[in-house]
Amino acid sequence: MGRWNKTLLCAALLALTTGTAAAAGFPDHPIAMVVPVSAGGAMDIAGRTLAKYLNQELGQPIIVENKPGGSGNLAYGYVARAKPDGYTLLFSYEGFHTGNPALGKNVSWDPIKSFTPIAEITRGPHVITVPASLPAKTLKEFIELAKDKPGQMYFGSSGTGSIQHLGTEQFKLLTHVQMTHVPYNGAAPAMQDLLAGRIQLLVTTPPTVIGQIQAGQLRGLAITSNRRLPMLPDVPTTAEAGLPAFTLEAWFTMFGPAGLPPPVQQKLADAMKKVVTSQAFKDEITKQGSYASYQPPDAVARILREDLAHWTEVVKQAGIKGD
Repeated sequence: MGRWNKTLLCAALLALTTGTAAAAGFPDHPIAMVVPVSAGGAMDIAGRTLAKYLNQELGQPIIVENKPGGSGNLAYGYVARAKPDGYTLLFSYEGFHTGNPALGKNVSWDPIKSFTPIAEITRGPHVITVPASLPAKTLKEFIELAKDKPGQMYFGSSGTGSIQHLGTEQFKLLTHVQMTHVPYNGAAPAMQDLLAGRIQLLVTTPPTVIGQIQAGQLRGLAITSNRRLPMLPDVPTTAEAGLPAFTLEAWFTMFGPAGLPPPVQQKLADAMKKVVTSQAFKDEITKQGSYASYQPPDAVARILREDLAHWTEVVKQAGIKGD
């Protein structure tokens, strides 16, 4: 064996040995879990629920660090630059992770190359919501109403490039309706304008609007999933409402910085699998309007590539321009 080949072999063995040794003692101090939104929202609550159970599984505190700003870019850039040792993790949202790159935004991180996939944690279906004062009682009636008023209907979102925005653009492409996008700084202000009738449609996660739907102030036309939600049992799925081609479930997935040692990656993935597949965690997440959905690292990598390609194509077809 040549000297160069021996050097490469020694380097590979050293890296493997170092990674295995790191995993053997991992973790030996608290882990920071970066959440790219402010405290108190649905994503933050889900992340803190995970942290609570992961504390018990790994035997070390999981410290939630909220880093909102720049449509997630602050948090993603921070984790991308972090040391890949397993002590800085990113609780990632599909809308940020794929929406920003799909829009061609100038970001300091690469959606695939900057991160190590660990595990999918939850999926959040959306509810297609309209004001109770709108004449449309069903999804089919809303589509007909929107076609009768091309360009006169407005839909809200929690921001340009969010899943609410891109998902509704996909809805427009599938149904051939013309609506005008009104971006907001979060789903809550969009919901307030929906209640006031200033916008006519909001596709958002159930916790944002469930109270208003139950109170009769808003009307849920469909759940963008293949299953009904226990908290909204009378709202049909999109398939039941006549639009089976439209589903919209945002994933919330754990990543580490690029270069995370495989043994550390696997130890984290195994711990998260135990948590996410436990009945206690499932029950808590269901009450929050989402559902537990474990996927291992290789599946996470595949899903990320597929969804990035999908949303990039939606952006192209819809002619959306980034901020």
